[in-house]
Amino acid sequence: MVPRLETARLILAPLVADDAPLIQQAFPRWEIVKYLTRKVPWPYPAKGAEMFCAITLQAMQQQKEWVWTLRPRASPAQFIGLIRLALEVDNNRGFWLVPEWQGQGYMREACHAVTDFWFTELEQPVLRAPKAKANHRSLKISQESGMRMIREEIGEYHLGDIPSTLWEITREEWNKRKVSP
Repeated sequence: MVPRLETARLILAPLVADDAPLIQQAFPRWEIVKYLTRKVPWPYPAKGAEMFCAITLQAMQQQKEWVWTLRPRASPAQFIGLIRLALEVDNNRGFWLVPEWQGQGYMREACHAVTDFWFTELEQPVLRAPKAKANHRSLKISQESGMRMIREEIGEYHLGDIPSTLWEITREEWNKRKVSP
């Protein structure tokens, strides 16, 4: 069971099959896809979101993934992005936000909520998140949340074979940050 989460400005609603048309409309944009790995098909197929939802909902039922759509509290029917947690080696958190909503701190809020869920509810010992080194906004979110870079290598992104970094924070580190002023 994936619970609904809320932040000051966002509703994180668990992914459902009916979200596929919203994802299909919002997702296939170069600004979003360029820093994603080549595991994501590009150009994005006409039924790409349906396939994504079917596979992801199965993983959610198996409690291998927890995926939320991001919606502004002021207009909960509006879809602005997606955030994912997964029991996958070196890839526990991933996200994307439509470009018009970027740079306003929304993803920082969503990351805080799901990271807290990862450590508090799922009781995981460590959270790791890979990202393209050129994706400065994503790197900033990791830095500001107390994560540290533990590895750099070349990753296969839609933008090309470019430097990739792996970021990490432990449950102990996260809990210390939560109680610190």
